[in-house]
Amino acid sequence: MSLSAQDKTKTWRVIDLIHWAETYFREKKFSTPRSEIEWLLQSLLNCSRMDVYLRFEETLSKSQLSILRGWVKRRISHEPLQYITGSTEFYGRTFFVTPSVLIPRAETERLIDISLEKIPEIEKMNIIDIGTGSGCIAITVAMERPNTQVIGIDISKDALQIADKNKNYHTVKNVQFEQDDILLNKPIQEPAHLIICNPPYIRQEEMDSLMEDVKQFEPHEALTDNQDGLTFYRRLAEKSHEWILPGGWLILEVGLNDHPIKAMNLFKDQGFKNVELMKDYNGDDRILIVKIA
Repeated sequence: MSLSAQDKTKTWRVIDLIHWAETYFREKKFSTPRSEIEWLLQSLLNCSRMDVYLRFEETLSKSQLSILRGWVKRRISHEPLQYITGSTEFYGRTFFVTPSVLIPRAETERLIDISLEKIPEIEKMNIIDIGTGSGCIAITVAMERPNTQVIGIDISKDALQIADKNKNYHTVKNVQFEQDDILLNKPIQEPAHLIICNPPYIRQEEMDSLMEDVKQFEPHEALTDNQDGLTFYRRLAEKSHEWILPGGWLILEVGLNDHPIKAMNLFKDQGFKNVELMKDYNGDDRILIVKIA
């Protein structure tokens, strides 16, 4: 059975496509072949995974098959599913993504949880999200804490266009996005109560070992500093006393292996006393918390 454009007589039901694609993606050495087609069908049919199976007898139209054919071809080249369908889920909400922004990861939701613990629901706080990308962190915090004022900063104009699209989609009023380079400039005029940042932390020599999906398609400037993966941490260690109010917080995502310890030591070397590593939901040290004295 083939999904060829020349096969004009074949009637394709949802269940037929699931069976065909599972075999096809397995032959192409994808590790979770059924989840590949489930993701694509959820987007194509605009429904949940459960609904895909509730609609298993539904026949797809020629236009739907044409779209799916193109998506499968793109996926075989290892383009991420999120870029193919144009969106992903983060913290229970839909966010638009393109190759201009890093795809939000489930592990980054831990960054949100810890940040929210530091933000009282009734207090008005100024929060900065550095390297905002799709805006998923800034928008999520703004929606979870409506009394806050959140600014998302990114060096990429293209990324900020996606962030604005997500802001408008979620009709968020208490977040704004600005273009700036925090390695060169001060990101705000007045100190913030809290800064959140998921910086580029992959070392340059580690880039070749990344999955093809990531290495070929995601923006390298959001993945690596083209050095030792610590450039942004050094900058924040040097400037946090100036950029964050006393009693405020800096909350950072960190990498794997020895990266968390190296990042933490940068802050300790700058005289910060209250520095802590916290684990993600996989049990890895992935969040660095710094309290400003």
